[in-house]
Amino acid sequence: MSYLETTHNVYKEAALSPDVGLCCTTNPIWELPGLKIPRIMQEMNYGCGSTVHARDLTNNPKMLYVGVGGGMELLQFAYFNRQKNGVIGVDVVDEMLEASRKNFIEAEAQNPWFKSDFVDLKKGDALNLPVEDNSIDVAAQNCLFNIFKADDLKQAIAEMYRVLKPHGKLVMSDPTCEQEMNDTLRNDERLRALCLSGSLPISEYVKALTDAGFGTIEIRARKPYRILDSKHYPTDKLIFIESIEVAAIKDPMPSDGPCIFTGKAAIYYGERDYFDDKKGHVLLKNQPLAICDKTAGALASLNRDDIFISESTYHYDGGGCC
Repeated sequence: MSYLETTHNVYKEAALSPDVGLCCTTNPIWELPGLKIPRIMQEMNYGCGSTVHARDLTNNPKMLYVGVGGGMELLQFAYFNRQKNGVIGVDVVDEMLEASRKNFIEAEAQNPWFKSDFVDLKKGDALNLPVEDNSIDVAAQNCLFNIFKADDLKQAIAEMYRVLKPHGKLVMSDPTCEQEMNDTLRNDERLRALCLSGSLPISEYVKALTDAGFGTIEIRARKPYRILDSKHYPTDKLIFIESIEVAAIKDPMPSDGPCIFTGKAAIYYGERDYFDDKKGHVLLKNQPLAICDKTAGALASLNRDDIFISESTYHYDGGGCC
C-alpha cells in the first residue's frame, strides 16, 4: 500500500465517523456576522490554521479549496462570495465529499443566506486538479501539502500555480519542523497522513513555492503545534512541530529573486524626515515599514547607524516594501 492509499483510508474513516482528535483540529472557528458553523463541521475541522482571510476575498473572487474536510472553510469562503459555483471544493475521498454535501444541508438550515449550490464539489486529485488553467483568484489548502513526499509536493504546487490567474493567491496552512526527523518517522505512512512526520523546515517549504514560480511569499502566522516524544513515537529526542499560515502570490518572479516576507520591519531614525534608498523603498522617520527579506539584506548592507532592522517575527499582515 502506498502512503497516498494510507492517507485515503485515514480520511475515509474520518468522513464516516468524525474524529475530533484526529490530525490537527486547531484552525479557528470564524463565526462572522450572520455566519453559523454547524457542530458537525466543527467536529470535522481537520486543519492546522486558517486559510480564510477577509483581505484576500474582496470583489467576489473565484475560489478553490482542495481537501474539503467537513466543509467548514468552504462555507466560510462562500460567505464572502455568495454566488452559484463561486467556490470549488475538490477531494479524492468520495466519503468526504458526501459528508460535506450533508453538512451543507445543515448549514443551509442555520444560515438563511447560504445555498448548497454556492459550492461546486468535485471528485479530484490534488496532483491533477479538475480545474481550468488561469481560472482561480484564491486557491487554498489546509494541512494537506505536508502529507506529500517531495515529487508529489512539487506536482501539487505546480497544479495550484497552473489554475491560478496572474496575481492570484495560494493560501495555505501546514505543519513545519526545523528539527531533523529520523527515517522511521519519515517513512511512517500513518504519521504522515496525520500531518506529523511529513513536516518540512520553513525554508524548504518556501523554496518549493518559489521553485514553482511564485514571486511573492507571505508568512502570515507561525504557531506551536505538536510534540513528538520518545514515550509515544519512535524518536529518541523531543521534536517540536509548528504550524504556519502562508500566502504564495502568482506575481512575476523579480529579476533579483522572490520577495519573501517573514515579518521583518525597518525603522529609520536619522536626522532627516525620511530615507530613500533610490530603489523604491522610502522609510519615513520613526515609522516602521514591513520589508521582505531581500530588502532587509540590502538595507543592512548599507551599514547605516540610523536604520534598525527587526528579526523575523513570522507574522506578516500586508503592506510594506514591495
